[in-house]
Amino acid sequence: MPIELTDDQRQILDTIRRFLEKDIKPHVSRWDHNDEYPTEALEGFKKLGLFGATIPAEYGGLGWDTETYALVVMELAGCWMTLSSMLNTQLMMAHSVKNFGTPEQKKKWLPKIATGEMRGGLALSEAHGGSDAAAIRTRATKKGDVYLVNGTKMWITNSDGNAFFLLAKTNPDAKPQHAGISGFIIEKGHPGFRVSKNIPKIGLRGIPTSELVFEDFPVPAGNLLGGEEGKGFFQVMNGLELGRINVAARSVGVLRAAFEKSVKYAQERVTFGKPIWEHQLVGGKLADMGTDLEASELLVMNAARKKDRGERCDLEASMAKLFASEACARHSLEAMRIHGGYGFSEEFEIERLYRDAPLMIIGEGPSEVLKVLIAKNLVKKHQI
Repeated sequence: MPIELTDDQRQILDTIRRFLEKDIKPHVSRWDHNDEYPTEALEGFKKLGLFGATIPAEYGGLGWDTETYALVVMELAGCWMTLSSMLNTQLMMAHSVKNFGTPEQKKKWLPKIATGEMRGGLALSEAHGGSDAAAIRTRATKKGDVYLVNGTKMWITNSDGNAFFLLAKTNPDAKPQHAGISGFIIEKGHPGFRVSKNIPKIGLRGIPTSELVFEDFPVPAGNLLGGEEGKGFFQVMNGLELGRINVAARSVGVLRAAFEKSVKYAQERVTFGKPIWEHQLVGGKLADMGTDLEASELLVMNAARKKDRGERCDLEASMAKLFASEACARHSLEAMRIHGGYGFSEEFEIERLYRDAPLMIIGEGPSEVLKVLIAKNLVKKHQI
């Protein structure tokens, strides 16, 4: 890793690696191939306090900065990408409460999120409005001291959880559209909220990704994040910076796993009298893979450090996510080629890395959308 770590970061990563080696790796193949929920991982996360990774210590969290969190995500994703998804939307919800909640809301929710008592994620995406968040159709209509929510959310990760940061329109006629969106912290347990179906996936197995349906679902007015309508779009966009750093970091983790396995195998496998890495076409693949891995790590750390300084980092987070995710997808296929038939077999890990990689070029904004955002930010930054 081309990153200088602090002593605290080394200790944290050593703890995470021991946990993964002992409690997680022996089960990953079964969980993934059976699409089985990793209950042992969930309990391990609770014991380690990972659900409170970025929550301040005053609310029961670990109080990690974004850089440390990104380093841990790399380790988790390198073991099994699903592990990092168990944290991502959970901590995006926590991030929104931490930054935009009222003092009362922070005291009420952050300690519960940190322990995993409140666990879930982000209810933003809809079937017709993926990256076009301003076009959501879910509505929240105020009736007395509650809001009645009606609509459908799609592609919701961690749908087995009991709490979500929900985005809904409280003023559908607002101009621009995003000005009418409000954010709510919602909890299961009331009629009118159901998980209508779980969506089968080629990767990201082990945790559900689902469609959520709301039919006059009552949400107390006190659950309006920040206590003010029309702020939801800004709240979620701020959280997406952390989400994109997470996805970029998990891209690094999967890419690193593919690289480490490939460079090892290329030294062990002998053809035509020499290790295959000595054949230029294979050696060139390793060179490209290693270079893109190091560049990806540095881009992620740059975005994380800027966020830790309290600066806006949508440009840097988008660049990191774009580059790292595309590199991960490209080189997971190259790793399969290097491993030949072994790479194509379900008996080994390469095929799982190959199946998990496409999520990163789609989730938290597809590459095509990110390129548009990056271009807009670059022109704004270098305006003549």
